[in-house]
Amino acid sequence: MASTETTGTAGTTASAEDGAAPGGPAKDGLGGLEAGLDALETSATDRTPLRRTLVDKVLPPVVAVAVVLLVWQALISLKVVDDPSKLPSPADVGDEFKDAWLEGRLLGYIWTSVSRGLLGFLFALAIGTPLGLLVARVKFVRAAIGPILSGLQSLPSVAWVPPAVIWLGLNNSMMYAVILLGAVPSIANGLVSGIDQVPPLFLRAGRTMGATGWRGAWHIVMPAALPGYLAGLKQGWAFSWRSLMAAEIIASSPDLGIGLGALLENGRNASSMSMVFEAIILILFVGIAIDLLIFSPLERRVLRGRGLLVKG
Repeated sequence: MASTETTGTAGTTASAEDGAAPGGPAKDGLGGLEAGLDALETSATDRTPLRRTLVDKVLPPVVAVAVVLLVWQALISLKVVDDPSKLPSPADVGDEFKDAWLEGRLLGYIWTSVSRGLLGFLFALAIGTPLGLLVARVKFVRAAIGPILSGLQSLPSVAWVPPAVIWLGLNNSMMYAVILLGAVPSIANGLVSGIDQVPPLFLRAGRTMGATGWRGAWHIVMPAALPGYLAGLKQGWAFSWRSLMAAEIIASSPDLGIGLGALLENGRNASSMSMVFEAIILILFVGIAIDLLIFSPLERRVLRGRGLLVKG
């Protein structure tokens, strides 16, 4: 009788333990895991506080500019460089900016060069993209043109200015020709590099689903090669901007207007280092602004779309 009661009690205890197991620690563990994943997703999608953005993104370049200005002024104040014709003071350069702004010339300098640079870059984009796609996908074209594109990319863009002037004269067509010759090889080679890094599995999957020819290039190859293509675009813009500055410095003419390169050359002819520094700062400013406003957002969007960049 006692053994029967003992057996019944043990069975009841075992069944209670078995019944507690599914809803006990295992359920709590899954709940904790879900809560952790929810917290991770929430933290990834939260907006970055304004204070953190200012500290992480705005403060470092402001401090860098302040340090440069302090060192610059120290060189003047300590008489390390006491010849204004070699190194003007920050105040002298600031006065040059002020005069150009009050006379309405400053924005004209910037717009003349930026409009040429962006339009020439769009032309280079329209030519370099299909050219790079053709080189990457057709073996004969790659063998014939690939080495030439690499050679053109390593050729200094300033070398194209004299023949462009002889062929086309001193006009905007010459400027655009120099930009194209400097930017098209970089854009094409960037796309070729991106396509070479596309996994073959993507191409086979595309062919299986009927994406062949130009449909496959548009829906499979181009999206997969986007990171390399974007790197080529950034390099292409850099070559476009350098080519344009070289053309404006060497082939300056009143009919072409005064861009940033012409402003730099005018400062050299007038022996005005303040004007030279004004042109250099504006050239640097435009290059940084284009990168921050156009290419950096595109790069972040591409990386975020591939799960390589957390939104916050």
